[in-house]
Amino acid sequence: MIELASVFLCLCGNCYMNIREEILKEHSKQQALKIAAYACSSKKNFKELMQCFLEKEYRVAQRAAWSVSWAARKNTAMVMPYIGDLVSQLQNKDAHPAVVRNSVRVLQEIDIPEKFHGEVMTACFQFIEEPSTPVAIKVFSLTTLSNLSKQYPEIKPELKMLIEEKWEQETVAFRSRGKKILRDL
Repeated sequence: MIELASVFLCLCGNCYMNIREEILKEHSKQQALKIAAYACSSKKNFKELMQCFLEKEYRVAQRAAWSVSWAARKNTAMVMPYIGDLVSQLQNKDAHPAVVRNSVRVLQEIDIPEKFHGEVMTACFQFIEEPSTPVAIKVFSLTTLSNLSKQYPEIKPELKMLIEEKWEQETVAFRSRGKKILRDL
């Protein structure tokens, strides 16, 4: 459990954390939450977390991705200036799967600015179509597309067809999310 006193001190601005060093210290949910709480305490701290998320060193980016995801849930406003960075990771062939997974996880939970809709839809459809895409990325892509289909009803038939087409080859997690989306479509 995260020490509430340490989180409180960080939120009050009375402590300093080198996010990169903390990311490399330990890979655990507790650590990811601690880093996320600290990152949400100021724009400067969140920027430092995003710099780690965008690093080329896979271990730093991978671990930062989890904290970015938690931070975005805690304070959506903090992540909004970085939506372009999240979207660019969807096409980054060198990005660690955790970076892509957490990018799509964040995108499924927010109102994506309109200028990114086309790029996000294209990437999400590609993730679902590609057999080698990890299932979590596919599932988050399904939700993201379902959310966007409210603004772009013309993608509903393609989304429905893709879910039905992939049904037999996909995992239980994919089918569960797909079933819910098919009901909503």
